[in-house]
Amino acid sequence: METTFLENDLVRVGVKSHGAELCSLVKKDSHREYLWQADPEFWNRHSPILFPIVGRLPQNQFLHQGQTYSLPQHGFGRDNVFALVGQTENQLVYELKASEETLKVYPFRFTLRVVYMLQDQTLEVKWQVRHAGEGEMLFSIGAHPAFHVPITENGAFEDYYLEFSQPETLSRYLLEEGTGLLSGATEPVLDNMALLPLNYDHFEKDALVFKNFKSERVTLKCDQHPHFVQMDFAGFPFLGIWTKRRGAPFLCLEPWYGVAGSAGGPVELSEKEGMQSVGSGETFEAAYTITIG
Repeated sequence: METTFLENDLVRVGVKSHGAELCSLVKKDSHREYLWQADPEFWNRHSPILFPIVGRLPQNQFLHQGQTYSLPQHGFGRDNVFALVGQTENQLVYELKASEETLKVYPFRFTLRVVYMLQDQTLEVKWQVRHAGEGEMLFSIGAHPAFHVPITENGAFEDYYLEFSQPETLSRYLLEEGTGLLSGATEPVLDNMALLPLNYDHFEKDALVFKNFKSERVTLKCDQHPHFVQMDFAGFPFLGIWTKRRGAPFLCLEPWYGVAGSAGGPVELSEKEGMQSVGSGETFEAAYTITIG
């Protein structure tokens, strides 16, 4: 599994060809690794790319033009090998194209490019989704990076909090136990507040799933030290926050263009909430950044 590195005077970044997955984010002065290192005791991934769906489908199936197709949770992008098609001093470009295998489960001719660009202490991750076929292509795409919590060698998960860039009044959209599908129920989380203290109790009902937020940034912080992880995600309509289970020493911050399906049977892909669409020859672009300090 090939890993390619980007670095400057401040930060060193590693990306795997498998899934075009970010696998290391080190601040060089302290040699501190900010990205979760995929310990299989808890969760064996670092930062998978969710494509061409986000979350689960009912019965792992969707309908399109009279056909039934099957896709696993979060699609297949994270489990395919991407080609490294561009590399400069501060940029890596990975590409995945539709194949005979992908067309069996997802009937669209796509090209997905993932661009990593490093500047100072900030890594930009840009997605370019191009439709190379006829008609309209439907897809979702999302980020799933996991960060060490605690960031330093000392402290506890509960010492940390998330700071939203604006005060928020938000309810979580609950996922059905056992299926991972949206149940239709909600539960209040924030009431005109910018700070969300971390607590494993939040994740007893799976991920926190938010819609209709105002913030374009969230920062993982602790009052006991100055280190932080800041994520900027302007334009993203959904945000997930997740850890695997009680005691897991990491937190995922997940801006999404898509969301899990709703409880019930398989539906037309065009009816699934959060689906994006591009016409023939068109390209969808989105980007988010991670800044470490």
